[in-house]
Amino acid sequence: MLKMKHCLAALLVVLAAAFASLPASAMLPAAPETPEATASAAPEQVIDDTQEAGSDARIANRIRGIFGELPAFENVSVDVQQGVVSLAGAVPAQEDIARAETIVGRISGVVTVENAIERDLSVNSAGSLASLQDRIDHFIALLPLLGLAVVVALVIGAVGYLIAGLTGFWHRIAPNSFLAELIASAIRFVFIIGGLVVALDMIGAGALLGAVLGGAGVVGVALGFAMRDTIENYVASLMLSLRQPFRANDWVLIDDLEGRVIRLTSRATILMTLDGNHLRIPNAQVFKAVITNFTTNPQRRFQFDLGVDADDDAQAARKLGRETLAALDFVSNDPPAEARIIEVGDSNVVIRFLAWIDQREADWWKAQSRAIPAVKTALEDAGFGLPEPIYRLRFDPRSATLPFENIAEGQADGSAPARDQAAKKVRQITVTADEEDVRPVTEIADMVEEERRAGGGGQEKDLLDHSRPVE
Repeated sequence: MLKMKHCLAALLVVLAAAFASLPASAMLPAAPETPEATASAAPEQVIDDTQEAGSDARIANRIRGIFGELPAFENVSVDVQQGVVSLAGAVPAQEDIARAETIVGRISGVVTVENAIERDLSVNSAGSLASLQDRIDHFIALLPLLGLAVVVALVIGAVGYLIAGLTGFWHRIAPNSFLAELIASAIRFVFIIGGLVVALDMIGAGALLGAVLGGAGVVGVALGFAMRDTIENYVASLMLSLRQPFRANDWVLIDDLEGRVIRLTSRATILMTLDGNHLRIPNAQVFKAVITNFTTNPQRRFQFDLGVDADDDAQAARKLGRETLAALDFVSNDPPAEARIIEVGDSNVVIRFLAWIDQREADWWKAQSRAIPAVKTALEDAGFGLPEPIYRLRFDPRSATLPFENIAEGQADGSAPARDQAAKKVRQITVTADEEDVRPVTEIADMVEEERRAGGGGQEKDLLDHSRPVE
């Protein structure tokens, strides 16, 4: 570990030295000098009301002498009248036009410049061919320095990859593997950009670097808008991996989506529904959703409503139902079972019964399924009525298909009434002890564990970390 720290420190020193060699202006392109800027910086010239004899000729000769020493202006003609210099002709490059005007403006006695110089666009012009040859010669002369700059950039990039490759170190300092990989990727990116900056500065392409970075910023903003959902999902994955809102095999309700958690990947949360189907939810939706975790707290409450006759003693019904629930072996005593009168209906008083179970020992659905008939039977055995809704029916003789006399008095041959003939006997069904079992159902949980052991996620890493606390 100590050796690795020394190696890392040495690499950081090399990096600092490389970046320290950059001038402060390497990231900013130099502003081009324009005639307007030069004129505004120079003091304002006062035009004399008289002119010395022969001054126009002297100015013209001076300009022609200067242009004669510059090959770019060999085809430029000069005419001077009353201090006004008129330039005409052709030059090989666009920047030579402004350059000629700047030179003339610095000569004493010049009032103003009428610049009519044009760029020579002919293919066979000697200036164009000479400029092309100069560029080729300059590129050939630059090749050794360009090769050295490429080597320096590759070395800096390789150092970044070497530091990012210390996966064991980054996994120790990062909360999870996803963040460790993100740190390593950021280090590689920073070193690659640093190598590019150093290489461009070595070949004197600071202006190009500014243009590249500016263009990269514009492209980055455009990509940010175009890939907004992807970036949002990626950031949500990072936040979920840090917060750890659930564990593998937890029974959760994410908004209206319910199931057991299989894994958390860098793109989605994968659930197995209670029907055994795979459910893939984008992490951006999970991060913003309301999450109910039924597994975090093993104590869970169930409830159901029963209505007793309005003429019965509702308080006695509450007490009997509460005692019946407390007597069930799967119902927890702490917190105790409870019964509440919630409303008075048209023909009954509605009582809500509530009880707690330990989900590690009893299944929530099974417990509720056993508790409802237990309380119902206890109330009925005690003489409490559980009335059904009362409906008022009106029979119209004109629309009846059978005479009321036959329905009310039975058939003429003295047989049982029609309603008694339609009655059916309920077959007695015996419930065995196995069917009364309320132990937790583990089919879905076992399927989730089997898939996790088999590595069903493929190349996607599971970001759930059981060593970190659940938020």
